[in-house]
Amino acid sequence: MTTDTTDWPEQLRLPGQTAAHPGPVDMTMMYVMHHAFRRDLEAFATAAGTTPASDRRAWKAMAARWAIFSSALHHHHSGEDAGLWPALMDRADDEGRATLEAMEAEHSEIDPILEACAAGLQRLAEHPDDDARAALAVRLVAARERLAEHLKHEETEAIPLIQALLTQEEWERIEKEQFSEGLGLRDILPLVPWALHGVPATVRRGLFAQPGGGMHRVMWMLTRRRFARQDAAAFGRSA
Repeated sequence: MTTDTTDWPEQLRLPGQTAAHPGPVDMTMMYVMHHAFRRDLEAFATAAGTTPASDRRAWKAMAARWAIFSSALHHHHSGEDAGLWPALMDRADDEGRATLEAMEAEHSEIDPILEACAAGLQRLAEHPDDDARAALAVRLVAARERLAEHLKHEETEAIPLIQALLTQEEWERIEKEQFSEGLGLRDILPLVPWALHGVPATVRRGLFAQPGGGMHRVMWMLTRRRFARQDAAAFGRSA
């Protein structure tokens, strides 16, 4: 791989992000996804601690928002496990392989926590239950903290491996094959406003300027207000 750093892209840095390792691969979309995961779990944990168990409308809205979040996170982690980590594993040294094995193991640890949160949200969407609300609030805080640890580990140790071992062209191929392929219009429509909610306008404009970004801009314009209403219904906040 080239050691000429003059053509390296400037790496994105969003609130909550722990690192933005320099290198030849543009990690913008990865960091946008990480921002959305952190944003959502912070919002869920806060709302669960303040929303009365009797507010069925709010819990139904939260359960619907959770479905978007959990679908995006599952697809993201599945793409990493199926394509990204194996591509790096073939090239990494022993230390790098240990990091990649830890990434996959952490995914397995996070999944049961998220499943318990989903069950708690669904229960509260159906029945007022103060004990279930208290238990869910604890689980969501645990989910927020555990995912935060995982994202920090990924940003500080796994993403440097991407920068050291992959080219931009290889990264784009993995993105297409593992993170984009198989997603239809019905899958993408809710993900565009979800991923871009709260992202600075300059970042959005940069994403829309990329190849294929024009279609995402149209999706954003068509869906952002509806998503903002869903967000407000779930978390009691404006766009």
